[in-house]
Amino acid sequence: MTLLRFDLPRNVILPVDAVAVRLDPGPHPFALSNAAAIAENWRREIAANPALFDGAVVLLSELAYRDGRLVGRCHAVNYSTFMLWRKRRENSGAEHAYAHAVLVAGDNALVAIRMGPHTVNAGRVYFAAGSFEPIDFRDGLADVDFNMIREVREETGLDLTAAERGQRYHALSMASGTVIFRRYRVAEPADELARRVSAFVAAETEPEIEGPVIIRNAADLPDGLMPHMKPLVEWHFAGRE
Repeated sequence: MTLLRFDLPRNVILPVDAVAVRLDPGPHPFALSNAAAIAENWRREIAANPALFDGAVVLLSELAYRDGRLVGRCHAVNYSTFMLWRKRRENSGAEHAYAHAVLVAGDNALVAIRMGPHTVNAGRVYFAAGSFEPIDFRDGLADVDFNMIREVREETGLDLTAAERGQRYHALSMASGTVIFRRYRVAEPADELARRVSAFVAAETEPEIEGPVIIRNAADLPDGLMPHMKPLVEWHFAGRE
């Protein structure tokens, strides 16, 4: 039995005019009811991958789509809690939301990234992104663009602060989670952006990503593409907004 409410269409791209997801200062019920299992699972996870860090991320306890808005509630949890939730997500009373800056180069190609070998999603391809963290909230509400820009800068070295933003957000909710996305357009062609990202990765001591991945059309799907990415790629090259 699902403990709390998630009420939004699944497997369809939704136009989103505003995101009102509030950070609840209280603990997530999933974290409270699974403390021992979280600790035991984390011991196994770090034994397999010592590079993992038990930092703070957020998990949803509610999310709904109302009149073009995403409205919800989330709680800060340790990454160890998130890792157990990934294994027990069905009927857990928790869901995950994350954001994608859809990076559009001047030649209309998309620039994604391939995750580094030491990460949980090693080898997988998606737009530079990370879970929402408590620093991504302003006055208790999620600042989606702050999260997008922060994650792109941390993973690729690119600063999208001055990039042209799409008119609105969109969202795609699947069994694995809900991605909130928005186009960010820059003037440089994809090859130049990829060169800059590669130079940034080469200079990092412990880069999060393996390198950039250019997607030039809807049929140009790279190996390792995360399942949620195909609809986003098709949406972009269909010219939708």
